[in-house]
Amino acid sequence: MHALDVLGDPVRRRILELLAEGERSSGEVSSVVRAEFGISQPAVSQHLRVLREAGFASVRAEGTRRLYAVEAAPLREVDRWLDRFRGFWEQRLDALGTELARGKRQRRLDQERGGGSGTDAEI
Repeated sequence: MHALDVLGDPVRRRILELLAEGERSSGEVSSVVRAEFGISQPAVSQHLRVLREAGFASVRAEGTRRLYAVEAAPLREVDRWLDRFRGFWEQRLDALGTELARGKRQRRLDQERGGGSGTDAEI
């Protein structure tokens, strides 16, 4: 299964978000995902299996518990793939940053001249 196919599912993305916060037991993951998505425990287990088989998550046994963690390698592959597209949004974010700085500088100059109250309501 291709990495983007794995990440295309909102349940699997949510599971990865949970695991990004730190290692979690299958029960913890299942509890959160079941509450948020209204799916069964077996369905959550299937999503965990897909993540594991695709290399996005690893599992280790600790007594009777199964602890899941994120694996970085597939995410680095996705990041490398996305790299060719970053220019599309980075230029726009840079331009936005420039405009925000320009507006902030103008408000400061207006305040120094006594020409404005300096509140964000003037924006």
